[in-house]
Amino acid sequence: MDIKKITNSLRTASQKLALQNACQKNAALNAVASALDKNRASIIKANQSDVENARKAGISESIIDRLLLDDKRIDGIISSLREVIGQTDPVGEEITGWKTPNGMSIHQVRVPLGVVAIIYENRPNVTVDAFSLAYKSGNSILLRGSSSSYISNKEIVRVIKEALASTQGGVPEAIELVEVKEHDHSDVDQILNAVGMIDVCLPRGGKKLIQNVVQNSRVPVIETGSGVCHLFIDESADLEMACRIAENAKIQRPSVCNAIECIVVHSKIAKDFLPMLQKTFAGRVKMHADEKSYEIFKTSVPEALKGPEAKIIPATEEDFGNEYLDYECCIKTVDSIEEAITYINSHNTKHSESIISQSRANTRLFQSMIDASCVYVNASTRFTDGGEFGFGAELGISTQKLHARGPMGIKVLTTTKYLIDGEGQIR
Repeated sequence: MDIKKITNSLRTASQKLALQNACQKNAALNAVASALDKNRASIIKANQSDVENARKAGISESIIDRLLLDDKRIDGIISSLREVIGQTDPVGEEITGWKTPNGMSIHQVRVPLGVVAIIYENRPNVTVDAFSLAYKSGNSILLRGSSSSYISNKEIVRVIKEALASTQGGVPEAIELVEVKEHDHSDVDQILNAVGMIDVCLPRGGKKLIQNVVQNSRVPVIETGSGVCHLFIDESADLEMACRIAENAKIQRPSVCNAIECIVVHSKIAKDFLPMLQKTFAGRVKMHADEKSYEIFKTSVPEALKGPEAKIIPATEEDFGNEYLDYECCIKTVDSIEEAITYINSHNTKHSESIISQSRANTRLFQSMIDASCVYVNASTRFTDGGEFGFGAELGISTQKLHARGPMGIKVLTTTKYLIDGEGQIR
């Protein structure tokens, strides 16, 4: 990969985009939305090749679910794109302004970052999401997807580029896809060392990918986190509500980063709640239970602990803080909300946490003390998503504390500059 040639082209494209108004950018994005709709058959065909290759490689079905595209998911991609089109263009927004005593006018306004790179795994919908947010905010983007989704990504980018080229004022050079070769990550190293050529890099994927980018990048990084999310069942919880939320947060899509990986249970209600939870999961989830919860299961549902296909097994230390991305979770019992908070803060990835409780004091304590980008009360962690937050598409969930945190929409890809107007003032 000729990183200098690619980024020079992207830089030129970003400079063109920086001069465009919202109507011009929206016209181009509308053309992309229509092209995705018209070309859905070729996109699904390309995706089927990726899915077949993934199955041959023995990739789990929960991960394949992240890779899969069908008509419904393409409808969702187009819907997210149209939401981005409908949002206010952040470029040029005045944050604040004032006049100095010597008569100069100072205005702080939003401007694009410039050239953005995203390194991501599996999910081809990210290709459209990342492009649309970058384009709308006046940035060009370099996409480095995984080898498992390369055929899908290549077809999607082809459709996007052709749509931009056919639109008056469209800038097809604003998106580039890295040609991915299996087991070759030299291109990633080039991206991470492209100082002065790439303005920011975003990793989106599993723990290993994120750590590699954060630890080795010389380019500024907006860190997204793997999703070790917890659900705490407080002593005052509505247990039926807790079961419904646990089922949704674990089972609806277990391979996504906002699915829960650990259920923390107050010991005062554990004997009542855990049998209800086992009945709710109905053998669909393997539970790695700590010593206290395992003893409760042993007494209440001994049949679930027997045989090679047992759905309740003793937890090991490695289970706590583990991201299963599958129909598995761990169970941890605690004796107080303070212990729950300490446990969660020491085992989470700063992504999303939830408490089920009828105590206002406990819910406010939980939201105040939990260190995460999103902290829920009596709701599923599955809502941590740009679309659910009203952003349309998202770049990922930022788990860091500087510049951006939580679901990342359009404004994350902007910075600010100060515009100062004078009349001959000197200092």
